[in-house]
Amino acid sequence: MRLKTIDVSSATSTEIQGYLHDAVAPRPICFASTIDKNGKVNLSPFSFFNVFSINPPICVFSPTSRARDNTIKHTLENILEIPECVINIVSYEMVQQTYLTSTDYPRGVNEFSKAGLTELVSETVKPPRVAESTVQLECAVNDVISLGKNGGAGNLVIAEVKRIHINEDILDANGKIDPHKMDLVARLGGDWYCRVTRDNLFKIAKPMDYTGMGIGIDAFPEEVKNSNILTGNDLGLLGLVKTLPSDEEIEAFRKTDEMKGLLDSTIDSHARTIRQHLKAKHLLDNGRVMDAWKVLLV
Repeated sequence: MRLKTIDVSSATSTEIQGYLHDAVAPRPICFASTIDKNGKVNLSPFSFFNVFSINPPICVFSPTSRARDNTIKHTLENILEIPECVINIVSYEMVQQTYLTSTDYPRGVNEFSKAGLTELVSETVKPPRVAESTVQLECAVNDVISLGKNGGAGNLVIAEVKRIHINEDILDANGKIDPHKMDLVARLGGDWYCRVTRDNLFKIAKPMDYTGMGIGIDAFPEEVKNSNILTGNDLGLLGLVKTLPSDEEIEAFRKTDEMKGLLDSTIDSHARTIRQHLKAKHLLDNGRVMDAWKVLLV
């Protein structure tokens, strides 16, 4: 692997921004509505955003100062006057309207109107919610932490969630949010975004829920650890098991129809190993982790 190394001290802010935006992605979008002391509403998206605590429930987003002239954004100005906001989650259905609000309209211009979005009165804070958003988080701002004085510096807005509103259309039969129904979008670098669709969703079982404490790749036989067929993801999945199958389990699996021909004594050991690893990979792709281990250890 060849690495390109960038010394931040000798790079421009534009270069650093490009590399970080491209590399640290995808990023969820905080569509923040705020209000100033005169009651003027602002609505703007930020991709420096995530949830940072559950008890208390805390979201953090960061309006950076403008790189061109080091001025601060209207969202931050409003929060410093009225320390409240609503974080509206962005779905694909509203992504172009969301992008429209990133325009630098003069302060006092209502981006709800510019983007054709609907104001919904909040219950615990003054800024309105975006009715079209499937999840709306009413937040009190606990703190704002400045990260620097130069253009492009971030300002961490520590927002404590006080009320959560969820469109019931995105809930499953158990009342939980169904990721297949969210149709979320996220920010990449440059002009790029991504969409969370059914086709690109997948599950990974938590190690402790799945098996207990996994044995880890360092406990593998060298032949498995250094396989040219099994990928890093395959090895990670194998490393989740708590214990390897017993000799009795391996012997029983050897006698199954599935194993017939795999251990043909007429082929050399190298060809047999390739067969075993290919078979194990197939089993892993179908979620049969312990069977994959039996094939590898037979």
